[in-house]
Amino acid sequence: MRSHDHPGRHGPHGHHFGHRDHRHGFGRDRWGGGEEGRGGRRRRVLDSNDLRLVLLKLIADQPRHGYELMRAIEDLTGGAYVPSAGVVYPTLTLLQDMGHIEEAASDGARKAFAVTAEGSEHLASRKEEVEALFARLAALADTRERTDGGPIRRAMQNLKMVLMNKLERESVKSETIHEVAALIDEAAQKIERL
Repeated sequence: MRSHDHPGRHGPHGHHFGHRDHRHGFGRDRWGGGEEGRGGRRRRVLDSNDLRLVLLKLIADQPRHGYELMRAIEDLTGGAYVPSAGVVYPTLTLLQDMGHIEEAASDGARKAFAVTAEGSEHLASRKEEVEALFARLAALADTRERTDGGPIRRAMQNLKMVLMNKLERESVKSETIHEVAALIDEAAQKIERL
């Protein structure tokens, strides 16, 4: 089996799904890496500068540790993108070296970070860029919500279970089977007209 034919690791065009090269700002996104770029190549969801600004803004909103930051980005994107620890923790170290964040007092074993005055100034000077980044993350969440078939899968599974329970009975009448088929046909026609 060729590597691009492997069902769990690659998409139909050989694009790898899941983890990306973390040295270049990739994490996991649920669609295979990033947004479609020119020539069909994948662009990063967040490059290293973008990730630095996003993490700094999230820390400025409230002190957080690395895991909380990863979950916050996942929440912002509706689960469409999760930066890896291999990207987040080195970026936090860089932000600390730049003087933009510092360790915050923390009760737990995890190291939390708080924004410094210098970090707040940096955010203020890049306000429009930060707003655009958060808008982009929100757009990912909107796309995920529109394209995720979760509610439809749940409804289909519900229909399947009801049909199995109803039609498995020996006492089911032929007219009931026809009524069920008519209801399904009617639903299909209504969906088609949407």
